Amino acid sequence: MAVLKRPLIYLVLIVCSIFFLMPVYVMLVTSIKPIEEVSLDGMWSLPSKIDFTSYSEAFGKLAPNFLNSVYLVVPATVLSALLGAMNGYVLSKWRFKGSETLFTFMLFGMFIPYQSILIPLIQFLRDIGLYNTIPGLILVHVVYGIPITTLMFRNFYASIPDEMIESAKIDGAGFIKIFRHIMLPLSVSGFVVVGIWQFTNIWNEFLFAVTITQSDKQPIMVALQNLSGSQIVQWNVQMAGALLAALPTLFVYILLGKYFVRGLLAGSVKG
Repeated sequence: MAVLKRPLIYLVLIVCSIFFLMPVYVMLVTSIKPIEEVSLDGMWSLPSKIDFTSYSEAFGKLAPNFLNSVYLVVPATVLSALLGAMNGYVLSKWRFKGSETLFTFMLFGMFIPYQSILIPLIQFLRDIGLYNTIPGLILVHVVYGIPITTLMFRNFYASIPDEMIESAKIDGAGFIKIFRHIMLPLSVSGFVVVGIWQFTNIWNEFLFAVTITQSDKQPIMVALQNLSGSQIVQWNVQMAGALLAALPTLFVYILLGKYFVRGLLAGSVKG
């Protein structure tokens, strides 16, 4: 029975993988087809010739917005990770009266729907002069990212022995020094997890991007939607654009995926 069980498991996994990758196959095949070969009936068929014109056209249209996404994602990810690390450090190692209540209220931010705060958010950004700007979008994602990053780092720091903090205090180290020289060096895996999480969410986010920014300030996901056009939909160009837009997050998971799982498990066991 055991001999048959393992091949059966692999067979089920292979079938599930093929089923999951079918949309990717359609995207890839469609993106390298000439426009005259793109049709619903022939979406599974291979192209008669490989044509990369759609990629050059999609890249030409998306390049400025691609840079907007880079200018948005990098600082927003770094700032939200740093703020989450400091909050997690305080709430796990420097607890004070009411810290648990404060942490609970912070977590409420994870469950506030984006749609419910759009109007006051846009009015606030207009008042401070950050509407239709990349810094305004960075601010929104940093604030919305604080609850989840705080939760991740708090759970991660809870696994670090309190004796290390006490020893540092005895040696005369203060709040900032302990965080800089003890907590940060131990937080590499935590930063990898938070970085991948925030990078992916911010890169793929659409609602804030389409409502807060306009025209030349829009990130790549909004520009990708604009590729559809108004009269004729060039599906090969759209598929090429979708693949180009997905490449950064794909590379991040390829390069750091193993550290992501390792980092998730790092704070799961205390002691």
